[in-house]
Amino acid sequence: MNPHLYSRRSFLAFSAMLPWAVSVRGAAKIPIGLELYSVRGELKKDPEATVRAVAGMGYQCVEFYAPYFEWSENQTKQMRKLLEDLGIHCSSTHNNSSYLSVENINRARDLNMILGSKYVVMASSDPKPGLDGWKDVADALNFAADRLEPSGLKAGYHNHQREFTPVENRRPIEILAKNTKPSVMLQLDVGTCVEAGSDPVAWIRANPGRIRSLHLKDWSPEPGKGYAVLFGEGGADWKNIFEAAESVGGVEFYLMEQEGSRFPELETAQRCLQSYRLKHPN
Repeated sequence: MNPHLYSRRSFLAFSAMLPWAVSVRGAAKIPIGLELYSVRGELKKDPEATVRAVAGMGYQCVEFYAPYFEWSENQTKQMRKLLEDLGIHCSSTHNNSSYLSVENINRARDLNMILGSKYVVMASSDPKPGLDGWKDVADALNFAADRLEPSGLKAGYHNHQREFTPVENRRPIEILAKNTKPSVMLQLDVGTCVEAGSDPVAWIRANPGRIRSLHLKDWSPEPGKGYAVLFGEGGADWKNIFEAAESVGGVEFYLMEQEGSRFPELETAQRCLQSYRLKHPN
């Protein structure tokens, strides 16, 4: 059986059984979106149908990731029109570090402006060893911020485990926070922070106003589970994370993200949204 057909059939069948599988757009004070890496297989096969399915679940915004950078101007305009027709928006994009370089920053700026995005996020980095390498990353983020801000865009950085893993007795994420402009968003990936042994709540409170979006990725220490758990099934303290993000973090939007689970991609995204609504009903 065609796996694309199976996953979409599974999604539709699953939706039909659930009374909550209706759009609740506008119900939450903080918009809830989906990092589209979560549905990367579906997105690669049929971008328009996938975005339609995500909007139909009730997600209010999306975050495109690296492949968007290869779109033509016309493709990007068509995606913007689709988002507007669906009543959702692109809150941010995830970008390879090279997309924020001198050579590519103008293209990143132009594509994000067409999409209606607000944040151009460096999704990861591979600095030279030592803390000086992380200071170089901070410099690159400041450069990007300076080039983007005249156009109304802002730069951001997305952490993984390595940013919370000490180097020379300092966590690299602390170097980035200290050496970047306050306008640079520190997008918190909760799951990788937890796996690295750090406390997301403490990090949010230590950086007021900088945590303007969060990836709501869960993680479980149980063997064989890790990031395959759905939102709410892992060890993250979501109640206190939400409280900190909204009271001091400056959160503007949440983004669900999944590495992959025991369910097909679209069903995974919908199940995670259901759990989010139960845990964060406002």
